[in-house]
Amino acid sequence: MSNLRAKFMEVYSVLKSELINDPAFEFTDVSRQWIERMLDYNVPGGKLNRGLSVVDSFKLLKEGRELTDEEVFQSCALGWCIEWLQAYFLVLDDIMDGSHTRRGQPCWFRQPKIGMIAANDGIILRNHIPRILKNHFRVMPYYVDLLDLFNEVEFQTAHGQMIDLITTHEGEKDLSKYSLEIHRRIVQYKTAYYSFYLPVACALVMAGENVESHADVKNILIEMGTYFQVQDDYLDCFGDPEVIGKVGTDIQDFKCSWMVVKALELSNEEQKKLLHENYGKDDQECIAKVKELYNVLDLQGVFVEYESSSYDKLTKSIEAHPSKAVQAVLKSFLAKIYKRQK
Repeated sequence: MSNLRAKFMEVYSVLKSELINDPAFEFTDVSRQWIERMLDYNVPGGKLNRGLSVVDSFKLLKEGRELTDEEVFQSCALGWCIEWLQAYFLVLDDIMDGSHTRRGQPCWFRQPKIGMIAANDGIILRNHIPRILKNHFRVMPYYVDLLDLFNEVEFQTAHGQMIDLITTHEGEKDLSKYSLEIHRRIVQYKTAYYSFYLPVACALVMAGENVESHADVKNILIEMGTYFQVQDDYLDCFGDPEVIGKVGTDIQDFKCSWMVVKALELSNEEQKKLLHENYGKDDQECIAKVKELYNVLDLQGVFVEYESSSYDKLTKSIEAHPSKAVQAVLKSFLAKIYKRQK
């Protein structure tokens, strides 16, 4: 894996160099340095799971045959398009949420002399994706399918973000608006499409498959993305900050988390009242009361049960798929996230 990661980073350098020397714009030294610094700060800093998954998935679809140098480069380039998309979402997301840190460092818009210029940087990140696709895939028969795929997934993600924002912020803190159905919709559109479906869809398109005929694969990956987010919500509350690298804030941030939705479902009237009074307050005592209620309701047990039933259901769906290569792709995804601790 480490040499794949090294190869992946090499491709990043090539793509960055093309973008900061793009003939469509007359760069000055200052503007070129700005873009380079902005890219280095926002694009390669995460775990790179989404991007690397394109390469892994494409290899599995080729059923173990050695990829050509061009196929390795192209699958890495597509992987980077997803990382660029992620960076674009996060830069703007942090502005909307007024966040302070991202990936262990200050958010981009919090950097000195950046501020709201970050909004335009987000737009530039988004515009880099079609440039990369044009530079490296224009001659491919599936070029239009790739453009279409990125447009569709961006549409879905932006609308997921909208449901999240209007549910969390409007009508200031009304817990009665939260339900499993709302949680599932937010997760499906805001996270699952671009984090789970998109990497596999990119690999399928590169392998010459028609993505439209793989609705079952899409459904399995969306389910997997939902399961991943439920894990995330659980870890935000019960994970070890040393392991996950951050202290969870879903309770005080009034997030539509699986934890609170489950708690509302299992609570009696008195417990519901306690949630309504304490959820979403940035006060250690209120947070402690909510966590105590989670323990009384045994949400850890409820989660363990949810995790194993999701795993069984996903495994069954995967094994029902006619293609062994596609099964291998889906199983490798599931193995990466099952029982994760961070």
